[in-house]
Amino acid sequence: MKVQEEVLQIVKRAVNRLEKQGGVKQVVWIGAGGSFGGFYGAHYFMQQESSQLYSTMCTSGEFIYAAPKNIDKNTLVVLCSMRGTIETIEAAKVARDSGATTIALYVDESELVEVTDFKIKYESLALDESRLDRVNGSIGLCIAMNVLNEVEGYENYDLAMSSFDLLDPIYRKAVEYTTPLAKEWAELNKNQKTIYVIASGPALGAAYVFSICNLEEMLQLDSPTVHSYEYFNGPFEVTDKNRSIFQLLATGKTRPEDERALRFEQRFGGKKLYVLDGKEIGLDDLKPEVSPYFNHSIFSSILNNVYMRELSYTTHESYETRRYMWKEEYK
Repeated sequence: MKVQEEVLQIVKRAVNRLEKQGGVKQVVWIGAGGSFGGFYGAHYFMQQESSQLYSTMCTSGEFIYAAPKNIDKNTLVVLCSMRGTIETIEAAKVARDSGATTIALYVDESELVEVTDFKIKYESLALDESRLDRVNGSIGLCIAMNVLNEVEGYENYDLAMSSFDLLDPIYRKAVEYTTPLAKEWAELNKNQKTIYVIASGPALGAAYVFSICNLEEMLQLDSPTVHSYEYFNGPFEVTDKNRSIFQLLATGKTRPEDERALRFEQRFGGKKLYVLDGKEIGLDDLKPEVSPYFNHSIFSSILNNVYMRELSYTTHESYETRRYMWKEEYK
């Protein structure tokens, strides 16, 4: 079964359940780390395309301690955890006790699937054999598109659904294209201790995940994530010839923000300025009406599976190495 068909079945069941209680009023996306950041594409889509539904993101821990007051029987909560992060399970219980309808995205079954109303299994982005249309970010986006279509209608729904079939071929071509470029970038940055990642709009979530999950968690490098517009409201003051800057150029309406940042970086930055352009990694192979919403899926996978890995190989540091995670208590 195609992922689009599987997601449609689950969303129809969830929406029908909510209809009996007055309908869907809002969607809340909850997770931790990459599972949290992976929902950015879905959230961004709903912000751009929905005229009625409210969408928000919340980390699992914050939702436990400070769940919004408006979480109720008209709320759809979508949670993601690969193996069952404790806080995500507790967040699901909070959502359940508040009357919300819940959907769990998971790789390995855990208590999370026991305390949620519906579940969808996804494939890990980090595995080469995983299909890009079946990773968590893609499934989250598919859920958002289906919820919007069921509740309000979405004029580009059919085009969007057919685009999921193109994701994995686009990704495979992008891996081949970017691998030699990533090797050069990694060699140039093998002694760098700080790498700034700059993006905006539909690519901002991918930049965030690249910073906190790939560079900081896996390689133990400092990596601030900077919004392309906010770059000019402080961060551009640290730009110089020695700074390592990784600029994402998204497709879509906010691309001028990225291009503006890049022009300044090119004036005052040095040889460690690197640009990854969505148009060069296949996003222009998708129709412009829907292309922006797939920025996250394409960028995140390329950043994790090509750029992070090549930097790891060059620095001779295994990206499986951790200082604290799974080793020390941090309850």
